[in-house]
Amino acid sequence: EVLQNHVLEAKVFHTEYGTGVAILTGAHRFSLATNIDDLKLRRMPEVPGLQKPPSCWAVLSQDRVTIVLLAVGQDLYLLDNTSCSVVEKLCEFNSSIRSPPKQMVWCTRPRSRQRAVVVAWDRQLMVAGNSTECIRFVLDEDSYLVPEVDGVRILSRTSHEFLHDIPEASQEIFKIASMAPGALLLEAQKEYEKESQKADEYLREIKDQKLLPEAVSQCIEAAGYEHEPETQKSLLRAASFGKCFIDKFPPESFVRMCQDLRVLNSIRDYQIGIPLTFTQYKRLTIEVLLDRLVLRRLYPLAIRICEYLRLPEIQGVSRILAHWACYKARSRGSGVQQKDKSDEEVAYAINQKLGDTPGISYSEIAARAYDCGRTELAIKLLEYEPRSGEQVPLLLKMKRSKLALSKAIESGDTDLVYTVVLHLKNELNRGTFFMTLQNQPVALSLYRQFCKHQERETLKDLYNQDDNHQELGNFHVHSSYS
Repeated sequence: EVLQNHVLEAKVFHTEYGTGVAILTGAHRFSLATNIDDLKLRRMPEVPGLQKPPSCWAVLSQDRVTIVLLAVGQDLYLLDNTSCSVVEKLCEFNSSIRSPPKQMVWCTRPRSRQRAVVVAWDRQLMVAGNSTECIRFVLDEDSYLVPEVDGVRILSRTSHEFLHDIPEASQEIFKIASMAPGALLLEAQKEYEKESQKADEYLREIKDQKLLPEAVSQCIEAAGYEHEPETQKSLLRAASFGKCFIDKFPPESFVRMCQDLRVLNSIRDYQIGIPLTFTQYKRLTIEVLLDRLVLRRLYPLAIRICEYLRLPEIQGVSRILAHWACYKARSRGSGVQQKDKSDEEVAYAINQKLGDTPGISYSEIAARAYDCGRTELAIKLLEYEPRSGEQVPLLLKMKRSKLALSKAIESGDTDLVYTVVLHLKNELNRGTFFMTLQNQPVALSLYRQFCKHQERETLKDLYNQDDNHQELGNFHVHSSYS
């Protein structure tokens, strides 16, 4: 059907199963897949009498079921897996604009758990909901709307704005003539900076109502939702000021907010260009944010964030540098042409860059190179790994068992040698295994000790292999006594 009638329109949507895509074909039929990683396209039922594309349609996910809502003239239809049904309207709003809108998107409102609809015309924006009234905005130029978890981004050629519900803490503090504890604390701090006695009056009013802890918490929370650093600082200064008058106020929330805002401000910088809101940042998690920075090759910033937040090594610097090394390994066009450099030269270049910096794991960088298909480079990188215990497991994974045995013997770690020897025993046939041990006297000696206690019969085979008649005779005498 797609080959014959083409795709008129497509929408990407998100469900608990993953990222999905829905299409409208030239035959005015809908098909969708709920998870693009496991692509199973499902055709939806036909809409009766649909001879032209619907004026608008949207994909909704509800109770693990994905449905399509569409408008045909004045009627609304709902398509699920089995049927097409006419649905009643939740509400109806008259925009008094004759021309059809260019775009309509949902605007999620986390506070009220309700949704509004944002409608865009050429130079006008309208926010409508279950009410006869609406909010109107005049736009300077044509814009494109992008719905997100806590609002709608408004993108034009020259500007980037974010439309969202005002968080409760911000509303309480900044609304006109507010007497909320956070608002009073902010005023108290400002008056204190002016060395005015009004600071004491505001502070006394909050303390008399026993609302000082709430005032501090309000200021900390509101700071998170502000985008202007000066406003953030003002609110955090007020919270810090209020904390001084509370016995044993737990500092964790204040410290965490300062850290979060410093990270957010750094990624919101125009040179980085990831303008996340506080809600999005928390939902995304720091691990995913670091992955995004790494994929954009913003390694220095990612490392600074790791060091600032004191993330564990496996989460932070080592993992990022592994990504960086992998990128350098497969790079083909920046600076020196990497395709003209040997694996040894690339490994040396990486070592020159990283040196013996504390926290750097060459084995992890080598593992990333191996995952990218650069086995020889991974082996060269392991030469710079000082910990044999980290070298050997990766060499075994790469099926370089003989090299792993050499590294284990060099380490002087008996347990590590035993680990490799037993791995070789399971990997190689008996003859090849014995021949390999012949070239490694230390490993052979340790294996004999192992066999004396665990596998007496294998010991006899070893003596036969070596033509060691003296020890073979001793073995038989000892066995006869047993």
